[in-house]
Amino acid sequence: MENKNYTGHFTAALTILIWGTTFISTKVLLEDFQPVEILVFRFILGFVILLLLSPRRLKTRGKGEELLFVGAGLSGICLYYLLENIALTYTLASNVGVIISVAPFFTAILAHLFLGTVSQEEKLGIPFFIGFFLAMAGIILISFNGAELKLNPAGDLLALLAALVWAVYSVLSRKISSLGYPVVLTTRRTFFYGLLFMIPASFLLDFQLNVAPLLNPVNLLNILYLGAGASALCFVTWNFSVKKLGAVKTSIYIYLVPVITVVTSVLILHEQMGLMSALGVLLTLAGLGLSEIKWKRKSSH
Repeated sequence: MENKNYTGHFTAALTILIWGTTFISTKVLLEDFQPVEILVFRFILGFVILLLLSPRRLKTRGKGEELLFVGAGLSGICLYYLLENIALTYTLASNVGVIISVAPFFTAILAHLFLGTVSQEEKLGIPFFIGFFLAMAGIILISFNGAELKLNPAGDLLALLAALVWAVYSVLSRKISSLGYPVVLTTRRTFFYGLLFMIPASFLLDFQLNVAPLLNPVNLLNILYLGAGASALCFVTWNFSVKKLGAVKTSIYIYLVPVITVVTSVLILHEQMGLMSALGVLLTLAGLGLSEIKWKRKSSH
């Protein structure tokens, strides 16, 4: 059992390591593509890869189960990314980074309300809240290092909705994982519904099917990284972690995204890490560590 837990922690950390570096690929692609175009291309590519990995069809046991996949596709694939991308057009990236990191808190609340019969691990405890406040303090220091806090109500509200939507996806993923189907097949079914919901969104956001920029090797490599790595691989590994650790434990790893982003900026983009950012990284890691250590202690009884 403990080995399974270690595997779950490893796949969660791997997922966040990749998700924390996607901003570089997205930044490059935004030179030639709209946000909605990047989104559609990466998830179509992710769906195709998962289909090639496991071509067999997933047969669910009724409408109730199918609705879980519909909800997961709408929340985690379509709405979350659209809300996040639109939020970035109204408010600062630093605001979005901090607000999105509230997702584990929302996940814990929703798991407490809706997952009582699915897992005994989805319980709230004092260590979770202490870890949450420590991590949020660290994330705020990282995000607003040397910058002022500027409130942009429309963008900030959209980012908050994105965090809530991700929490809904986490809870639905936990319910899906309890059905006993293979993770690759459940992830592919979720992608299918996410792409289905993206069709009307694409018309509203003026989607253009322009594949010419993909002839540029740099663009092609970055869309492959987002499609194969950040979508196909990461959603499978994330859903695997949710299956092994539960929605709450896994969601705590979201705290690491700003940490990985700042470290990647230093290593790849050669940006400077200030004292506030360094302190923020330490506080965030402490918040994550406290939550995980306490969870392990609780689950050993």
